Formats: sequence, C-alpha cells, structure tokens
Amino acid sequence: MLKEAEIRPDELMKGQAERLANDVRRLMRHKEQFVAVPCPACDSRLSQPAYAKYELQFVTCAGCQTVYASPRPRPEHMDEYYSHSENYAYWNQYIFPASENARREKIFKPRVRKVLELCQRFGIRQDTLLEVGAGFGTFCQELGSTGAFKRVIGVEPTPELASTCRARGIEVIEKRIEDAELSEQVDVVVSFEVIEHLFSARDFLQKCHRLIRPGGVLMLTCPNVQGFDILTLGEKSSAVDHEHVNLFHPGSLAMLLTACGFEVIERQTPGQLDAELVRKQVLAGQHSLEHEPFLRRVLIEEWERLGEKFQAFLSDNLLSSNMLLVAKKPAHG
Repeated sequence: MLKEAEIRPDELMKGQAERLANDVRRLMRHKEQFVAVPCPACDSRLSQPAYAKYELQFVTCAGCQTVYASPRPRPEHMDEYYSHSENYAYWNQYIFPASENARREKIFKPRVRKVLELCQRFGIRQDTLLEVGAGFGTFCQELGSTGAFKRVIGVEPTPELASTCRARGIEVIEKRIEDAELSEQVDVVVSFEVIEHLFSARDFLQKCHRLIRPGGVLMLTCPNVQGFDILTLGEKSSAVDHEHVNLFHPGSLAMLLTACGFEVIERQTPGQLDAELVRKQVLAGQHSLEHEPFLRRVLIEEWERLGEKFQAFLSDNLLSSNMLLVAKKPAHG
C-alpha cells in the first residue's frame, strides 16, 4: 500500500509550500483579468458556490455536478505560471528525485502494465505512445525499458521538467499538447494528473482525438471530486487547489469524453491515499470527526485493523478521490 510520505516526503514539503505560495502570489496579480467559464464537462452556466480557496471561487455545475473554478486564469496566465513556477522547479530538483523509487514501483510500473494489458486486450498497435505531461520522465523511461513501443514521446511544457526528460534520453515536445504537431497519428495517449489543470479540457480532448489513430486509446487519471477524501475534507483537501480548475467525477468525465468522439471502455478509482489523507488532517487537528463515530472508529481507533480494508473498499467501488478512465477512438473515427 502506498503511503503519502513515500511520494511527498515530509522533510521536503515545507520548502515546497514556500515556493507554492510564491507561485500563487504571482498568479493572483492577474486576478482582475480572470474569466468566467461554463462547466468544463457539459457547458452549462447554471451553478452554485462550492469552495473558496487560494482566492479562487469553485462552483458546482447544476447539471452534471462537476466542480470547477470560475472565474479562472486565462490561458496566457496559466502558460506564464507553469513556465516560471518555483514549485515545479523545486519538485524537479528535490521531491521527484527523492520519491522516484516509490513512484516507479507503486505508481508507474502498474500504469505501464495497464497500458500493455489494454493493447493486448483490444489488439492495439504499438508503434507510438504519447504521454501528455511527462513530468520527471519516469513513466516514459519505464515504458521505454520494456521495448513494447517503437517510439515513446513525452509532451512537457515546463522547461525544467522538459530538460530533465531530455537528459534521461526521452524524446520531448516542449509545448502544450494543444500547440504540438506530429507528422503522423499515435496509437496510445496517456495523461496522468493533467486534465484538471487545463483552461479548456474539451480542447485538450479534441486534440487528443485528432492525434490518436482510429482504434487507438486514451488513458487519463485525475482527481474524482465525488471521492472520499474530497467529499469529506471539502476545500481542505489537497486536491482542491489553484491549479486544479476542473474537478470531474467518473460520470462527468465520461460524458465529456463521449462528446469529444471517444467510447469510454473502463472507469476505475485506483487511489490509495484517501483514508490516510483524512486521518492525517484529523490527527493534526485540521478536521473533526466529533459527529462521525463510524469514521472515527475506522480512521483513528482501529486504523491498524481497518484502514487498509477501508481504502480497498473505496478504490474498488468508484469511491476514491483518484480516478482512471480509458477511452477508445472508434475504428471508423
């Protein structure tokens, strides 16, 4: 079972928090220019307030229950933010190297196995795979080591991370996927924890649809706003932040994928940290279970006996706050 400290080492997170605060201040200089947007999943403009955090207002769509930031930074504000982010430079220099072994074994190797299993199950060609948001390069490197694909390409617009990927021998496109052009279509696109950051999730998925060869697949992971830790902690959840401007759930993301021409073939919530994240907030005095005797028993009093089983229940029943969806581009698409 994955533990939070394995991927976010406690001794390094104070330095990360300081740099994140600097990034937020820079982003909020543009606050007067932020723009109101409709629901990223269904385009409805009917909503009600959900959370307020980092000077952003999050609303819940009245139609599909997606939670999203509106008003939100414009695309040019987001581009500037990620290009000059102190936080991402810090992750690249300190947190990713310190946590890579755990991430490789417990996150990326299972994702590689999942991709290969999908290719076998659906008879998908294995010429080219594109990872959107290659980050530190661990997934591309791990997949490349299997020799399963003839070509593995990483898309990574953040300069420090793109440089790290290149240094690891990964073919990198240092642009947003929306601005990237390829000479031919690809068989598989994967994107881990990216779609929640984007100004227009619809534009992103439409571009993915154009890039994928008919019969190919798209695999996405992102937060599930209807998962346990987000529903329990609300705006205190680490998944609710100034970068995560789109907070889908399995139903609303599937609806958007379908609208963009995909056929959704799999939905999972494989998250492993929900119970631990809520437990840590309670132990730190940041969240109360005073009126939640059942959760107090599971998360505090009998944690050693029940914690892992409770997390497995959440993950197995679409109740975790991390979700994975697989969608296929129809062979005639």
